Amino acid sequence: MSKNDTSIKAFRWISILEAISFLLLLFIAMPLKYIWEMPEYVRIVGMAHGILFILYLIGGYWMFEKLNWSVKVLFIVFLSSILPFGPFVVERKYLP
Repeated sequence: MSKNDTSIKAFRWISILEAISFLLLLFIAMPLKYIWEMPEYVRIVGMAHGILFILYLIGGYWMFEKLNWSVKVLFIVFLSSILPFGPFVVERKYLP
């Protein structure tokens, strides 16, 4: 697989955006909600993050099939989706 493969590029972008949305949710939207009582940002960022999270999991499975990842790598990719910087690691380590 080449680095210029469209599906790999798409998963790379989804991975990066999912990680950014998670960090925004954790470190900006949640403090705004619980410290300054501004819950609207959690609704907006949370919805975007939820969509990106689902796309990330679907894309991870897609890459599992496309790149012939082992089940262990697929598990790591899925586990990284719940770690704040996990998708950045996946994008760097497991994509060509």
